[in-house]
Amino acid sequence: MQGQGNGAVKDLTVGEPARLILFFTLPLLAGNVFQQLFGFVDTLIVGRFLGVEALAAVGCTGPLMFLMLGFAFGMTGGFSICTGQRFGAKDFDGVRKSAAFCIELSLAASIILAVVGVTFCRELLIAMDTPPEILDGAYSFIVIIYGGVVMFILHQMLTNLIRALGDSKMPTVIQATTLCINILLEPIAIIGLGLGIPGSAAATIVALTLGNILCVIYIKRRVPYLHVRREDFSFDKNFLLEHLRIGLPMGFQSSIIAIGAVILQIALNGLGSVAVAAFAAGHRVDGIAVMPMMSFGVAMAAYTAQNFGAKKFDRIIDGVKKCILMSCSFSVLVAAFNIYLGAEMIELFVGAQARQVVEYGRLFLIITGLSYWALALLFIFRFTLQGLGKSFVPTLAGVVELVMRIFVAIFLVDWYGFLGACLAAPLAWIGGLLPLAIAFFLTARKLKHVEFS
Repeated sequence: MQGQGNGAVKDLTVGEPARLILFFTLPLLAGNVFQQLFGFVDTLIVGRFLGVEALAAVGCTGPLMFLMLGFAFGMTGGFSICTGQRFGAKDFDGVRKSAAFCIELSLAASIILAVVGVTFCRELLIAMDTPPEILDGAYSFIVIIYGGVVMFILHQMLTNLIRALGDSKMPTVIQATTLCINILLEPIAIIGLGLGIPGSAAATIVALTLGNILCVIYIKRRVPYLHVRREDFSFDKNFLLEHLRIGLPMGFQSSIIAIGAVILQIALNGLGSVAVAAFAAGHRVDGIAVMPMMSFGVAMAAYTAQNFGAKKFDRIIDGVKKCILMSCSFSVLVAAFNIYLGAEMIELFVGAQARQVVEYGRLFLIITGLSYWALALLFIFRFTLQGLGKSFVPTLAGVVELVMRIFVAIFLVDWYGFLGACLAAPLAWIGGLLPLAIAFFLTARKLKHVEFS
């Protein structure tokens, strides 16, 4: 390890696993919460200042954002696992070369996704049976988001690279700064400049651009491991395939899950604007509530990748056991918060007078909260397997989640209305957990007795 100018880079292959995972997770949790707060702030400001119809317009774009951005975020996370494995193996030339590949592949993907998204987003909204009264508002929001997708992808890529080297603190600081900029710009754009819904999207893109500049400055000054050189961009077929082998399945896995969300949104749109607004508000609260579980999972990906690179397989198993205890404990706490304070949280978006929206949103938070234990386990097993470079079963689990959401959209929404829609996430989590748990325990047995090549 180089001593000077390495910021908070952390070797996760030495030290007590529970302490390492917890202290890596806490800044990561804060960072993930800040990331979710982007959507939370969008929804809160739009709902309070532009009304329930505008809230429904922005809310119904959520699955389309997840469809494209989820692919990009999963893909970049997979690329950075290669970087973390090289760092764990103390191959610092490989770290720089991996970073160069991550940047090139992310830029290429962002261009493709932006062109496809901007070209087809209106047709996708129509195909989703978006209510006519909110179609134009939804399009004006999502087309700007898709047009600026490069900023989302670069932000995720740069912060993932820093985390792959064991630094979870500075990405959190950068995300917090970016959020503050976003909070400042959104009211100015929406109310002060009178831009309405498009102003919300534009403010987010501008904030992310400034956040990316901060990431580059930090890497330039404090993380020499990521100082890529011209020769690091030289073509290497095996290195390229290594990144694509992990990154693409992780991206497709997120997209598969997102397709299920799109299909569910179609069914939800048939229930009207009130249901759409309630689901959107509930989903924003839920998005922040699940961050502890997701953060522990992401921490396991970095922890596992470094220890796999260092061939310290016993530490991986020990880390998983201790992470399960911590993450499941957090899942109980956040579930209790959502169940008992769900109505008050929904009122933040629409006000106490929109009683049906509040009641629907509260129902959503109760049902999902009771299933957070399954989500905690799902994240740990999924990200641990991905940290080992295994992509098939996590992708299979994504297919199972897709099937469960389709089942809910086709049958349960028709039978039980909004209650049926609320069951989509819990059924998807439990369904996806089963293959992941089986795969992990089989892999754990091999880790104990077999040397991985």
